[in-house]
Amino acid sequence: MSYLDSNLFIYAALYDDDRGEKARDHIKMLREEDEVHYTSALTFDEVFWIVKQEKGEESALEVSRAMLEMRNLKFVEVNTSLLWECYKLIERYGLDPRDSIHLACASKVNEEIMISEDEDFDGIDEIKRKWIL
Repeated sequence: MSYLDSNLFIYAALYDDDRGEKARDHIKMLREEDEVHYTSALTFDEVFWIVKQEKGEESALEVSRAMLEMRNLKFVEVNTSLLWECYKLIERYGLDPRDSIHLACASKVNEEIMISEDEDFDGIDEIKRKWIL
């Protein structure tokens, strides 16, 4: 199991180079597993927004639908309680709010591995960051 950061989906959707190919291969592998993987509503927002900016609304809708249809991808609910955890993570690590939401969501479902290119997660006690490249 792992927590999936938005950049995995963004790379898969936007890049035709080695980064995009590896991201698409990784998502394909995850789809074929029986294990549940997690992300947050924030990932949906980030992926949709960036893909829309780069490739248009139709592509953003297509990518977002594919995320929602992944049978073993679960979206962690962001509520007031989780936002208080975000606040504490920002205080503790100096994270940006978006990164703290991802980290709090991963912690909420007891994930210890985050698939992310974001080096801001390095050195965080609650998570081990791995990237596909």
